[in-house]
Amino acid sequence: MAKLQQTIAAVDPAWDQICAEARQAAQDEPLMGGFLHACILHHKSIEKALSYRIAAKLASNEMSMVVVREMVEDAYAADTSLVQAARADLVAIYQRDPACHRLLQPILYFKGYQAMQAYRVGHYLWKNGHRDLAYFVQMRVSEIFGVDIHPAAQIGKGIMIDHAHSIVIGETAVVGDNVSMLHSVTLGGTGKEEEDRHPKIGDGVLIGAGAKVLGNLKVGNCSRIAAGSVVLEEVPPCKTVAGIPARIVGEAGCDQPSVSMNHMLGPDA
Repeated sequence: MAKLQQTIAAVDPAWDQICAEARQAAQDEPLMGGFLHACILHHKSIEKALSYRIAAKLASNEMSMVVVREMVEDAYAADTSLVQAARADLVAIYQRDPACHRLLQPILYFKGYQAMQAYRVGHYLWKNGHRDLAYFVQMRVSEIFGVDIHPAAQIGKGIMIDHAHSIVIGETAVVGDNVSMLHSVTLGGTGKEEEDRHPKIGDGVLIGAGAKVLGNLKVGNCSRIAAGSVVLEEVPPCKTVAGIPARIVGEAGCDQPSVSMNHMLGPDA
């Protein structure tokens, strides 16, 4: 098994591309050489690079970078789905964000990607009974990135959070695969109830900037939520909702709104 894992690691086109991009960036910007070597070129795999990057971001006077990095590396070693999700998120951003021109960028510069990978480690810790460590990760992600995701929330893979400022996702929220959202999105509750109280977002959903989805309600697969909307009722699959409170204003307009990233409301919406 160990030999098979070494073979897989040796044949990794995505990681090879990231390293090639880092070498080119170091050549183009010599002052960035130390940064690029520390974050990318010093490492043998994407999970090692992510462990370093997450630790560098989350470390503080209260918990050293060495300790945080060990925690992340242990999580990646124990649950390979974390690395699979990290790769899917990376591809999602590269394909959907017109500002992303290299696979290198999200790892180094995009706080939405970095925050999501840190959340995934926190979620792993939560599921495995390390609740205080999970809360620590949540706290640091909120402080550093302005992204507050409860470690108990369940989030699929292929996630893009563009700009990623003031994101709030509550404890009992569920987010499917291939979801895209912009800044200032809230998946929250409506009161002080302690049971299942947060939204359930289907696969392929596009959530516009500033949208609020509140309460234990379902948002169907491949639907769109317009920017600034407040969703208080269930959204059927493949529909577009808009307004305060949000109402159905048309069809989603395509098979994969989260991939097309089309926020415009028109006759086909």
